Amino acid sequence: MKDPAGTPLRQLVLKIHSRCDLACDHCYVYEHADQSWKARPVVISGETVAQTARRLADYARLRALDSVTVILHGGEPLLAGPARIHAICTELSATVGAVTALDLRIHTNGVQLGRRHLDVFREFDVRVGISLDGDRVANDRHRLDRRGRSSHERVLRAVRLLRTPAYRHLFGGLLCTVDVANDPVAVHDALTALDPPRIDYLLPHSTWDSPPPAGPPGSDSPVPYADWLLAVFDRWQEQGRKVPVRTFDSVLSTLRGGPSLTEAMGLAPSDLAVVETDGAFEQADSLKTAYDGAPATGYDVFRHGFDEFSGHPGVRARRLGLQGVAEACRRCPVVDSCGGGLYAHRYSSERMFDNPSVFCSDLRALVEGIAERITERALFPGVRDASELRFAQLGQDRELLVHTGERLAGRKDWDDAWQALLRLDADEAAAVALDRVMSNSHLRASLRHAPSDGALIARVASAAVATAVHARVPLRLSWDQRETTLHLPTLGTLDLTAPGHVDITVHGRRFTVRTPDGTDLTVDEEAHAPRWRPSAFLDVKAPGPLLVDDADPWRTRYEAAVTEPLEPPALTAFGERLRTAHRILAERDPQWPGRLDALRPDAVTPLAAGAGVRLDTDAFGALGVAVDAEPGDIADELPLLGRRARLAGLRRATDLNVPGTRAGYLITEAVEALGDTTRRAAGPHRAAAARERAERALTELSGPPARDLTETGAALVAELRAEWAERRDVRGV
Repeated sequence: MKDPAGTPLRQLVLKIHSRCDLACDHCYVYEHADQSWKARPVVISGETVAQTARRLADYARLRALDSVTVILHGGEPLLAGPARIHAICTELSATVGAVTALDLRIHTNGVQLGRRHLDVFREFDVRVGISLDGDRVANDRHRLDRRGRSSHERVLRAVRLLRTPAYRHLFGGLLCTVDVANDPVAVHDALTALDPPRIDYLLPHSTWDSPPPAGPPGSDSPVPYADWLLAVFDRWQEQGRKVPVRTFDSVLSTLRGGPSLTEAMGLAPSDLAVVETDGAFEQADSLKTAYDGAPATGYDVFRHGFDEFSGHPGVRARRLGLQGVAEACRRCPVVDSCGGGLYAHRYSSERMFDNPSVFCSDLRALVEGIAERITERALFPGVRDASELRFAQLGQDRELLVHTGERLAGRKDWDDAWQALLRLDADEAAAVALDRVMSNSHLRASLRHAPSDGALIARVASAAVATAVHARVPLRLSWDQRETTLHLPTLGTLDLTAPGHVDITVHGRRFTVRTPDGTDLTVDEEAHAPRWRPSAFLDVKAPGPLLVDDADPWRTRYEAAVTEPLEPPALTAFGERLRTAHRILAERDPQWPGRLDALRPDAVTPLAAGAGVRLDTDAFGALGVAVDAEPGDIADELPLLGRRARLAGLRRATDLNVPGTRAGYLITEAVEALGDTTRRAAGPHRAAAARERAERALTELSGPPARDLTETGAALVAELRAEWAERRDVRGV
């Protein structure tokens, strides 16, 4: 059975030990409604591991997954012992790793963590997440061992060992369960003092039948969990957000139209499966807090595959996005960020999971509180000056590169690539070339969305090589190249004889690639040579030369098929279509090239015949054009696409409104509607309907939603009103 939700499973929680050495009184495995752990094998068998690995490899092959994540879990997984964990990692790496990139992780309480475990984790690159609830007072409120003793010092010892140079790259982060009786700032300071790569704050597992603990004594706040988390957020802001916090990062992302970063919030479909120590497929562990048997599916790895598991009704229910939340949630203004809360937290015996989260009020107060705190209300010059908007984009590119460096720190080959980028950025000419390469939309998209693995390292290293060639700066870099096609962004594409380790030396406008079989290939950036195809640029006069990006592996993001790299005659014909389209547009509107919303893409991707003209706003204006698109049709679409690209750029540079409020929707509606009024292909009836849409949106923006506009948003709305008034006067409407 194919996955009915379309989104493949990418994460497996593999239970390798079903018992624990702590007696945490808030544990969902042992202390909540589902008690199935009592009937499970204590330790997973080799046969079960092998069968699970085969099933996961089959699924990865079937769905052509580029990577999967396996999280070793429990109980307490370290109780399985270093030798058994080594055998598990060996089986997973040999079977699953032969099909796709394998990201291995383990979640532990840290009490047993020692060098023997860490040496195994270092061998298999297993990232380690540790549960810790803060300082000793906070942690010992719940996390005691079976003799009632503190676990705090033993966990700190494990974290200190994990932070040593030999193991630091394995540190995955800290997970903290919120207890509003604890001092939020003290908890956060205790966790950040350990310099973790990430912190997750988790709400205590609760349902409508078993509500969460009330606020601290003396507090009458109706939203104590929001108050607690906002106090942490304020401290996090004060510290300069030096440690990523997944809950906060997810809210910040979704408030500005990005993806959810956690299952606990947001509308992204769940991509998680659980396999217990007996091989049983289960749904998310958090469901154990709902009722006895809630996570069960009746499936197991011996009789069923992951594709069958993904079709289970309970699994599908967590993959329905907005349609999967309660009716009240669908009407809520923060649903994109909250997502109805964690699925388990919606449970009641009366209505099952058809409820808002038991933390509903807290989640809304948290999202709205963060939105108010982060809103940039001052006027952004880029709303009136296109060069200022481009400058802001360059700054965002640099921030993205730094963030990528933090994600990849400690990985093989990364340090050399990062040091090369730093040297290039310190050279004035190379820094300009680096901006040119970094502004490539497809490169930017890969830095934002690619998994933190060897392929991303290769991507960044290839960008460094392209920069060095553009700037004529000597450079030598080597890395593992998984593909036989080596693409250097904005420069060209080289076909290798085989995937493997490559060593590249840049000397002037030439570079030499030592391939995995020891062959040296010397390439001139602009010359055609065996195996080398330089990137093509088209002179379309305005807005300037366009890169034809028909080979970048990340160009397939237009919800339409792309072409293979174009042969010279097809490239010539494609270029002529674009030049003609720009001539037509200039004749219709001679002022268009200088307008604020003129489309200024850095690249154009040829799309398959019939795909039309498309914009990838996620990449800040990458343009996709079908190879058979008529020049007049291209000219008809470019003004509207320019409006969309500008709006996307402004929203990434600043705030037009308090995030998550209706004002944002109304601005989009006005921009889209005014754009539709200029499309000749729309016809008179659709144009009239578009004018009515624009008028409704702008009229509503004169009412209460105007309170949520920033100075920049108000300036943009004033610009839209002026345009509307001009069109109204011309058309007499």
